[in-house]
Amino acid sequence: MRGTTRKSQTGYPMRNTADRIRHAISFELIGLALVTPLGAWVFDTPMQDIGIVSLLSAIAATLWNYIYNLGFDRVLMRVRGDVRKTVPLRIAHAVLFEAGLLLVLLPLFAWYLGITLLQAFLMDMSFAGFYLVYAFVFNWAYDVIFPIPVNAG
Repeated sequence: MRGTTRKSQTGYPMRNTADRIRHAISFELIGLALVTPLGAWVFDTPMQDIGIVSLLSAIAATLWNYIYNLGFDRVLMRVRGDVRKTVPLRIAHAVLFEAGLLLVLLPLFAWYLGITLLQAFLMDMSFAGFYLVYAFVFNWAYDVIFPIPVNAG
């Protein structure tokens, strides 16, 4: 049935495409609003430079967010038969997400800001640290605000 959620073996459904898109976009918009002024202040870099890097990062992260979360949920369904996340799973989810994104963003930071790969790595690790905490808090809050209905589908 189109537009419905897929149920796990325990009766808890997976999120549908519209919900995943809302999740990814809201995550990035709120993250951008927080990280751009904070990054400009911490790194003493013009707001427009941090803004451009942050925007390009957000676009890459939005695409990665959708793909990663869909894959993560499918793995959970296959391994556990359920997409609900325990605290250790939430921590693994956030760490793995940021590690994958770090590999993509490192060259972008170095090139656009005209800094060394080491400087870009340190800057990117700072952003990753921020987003690691932010992703954990955001995803938990999202699951509370937009819970997956037990009887959906």
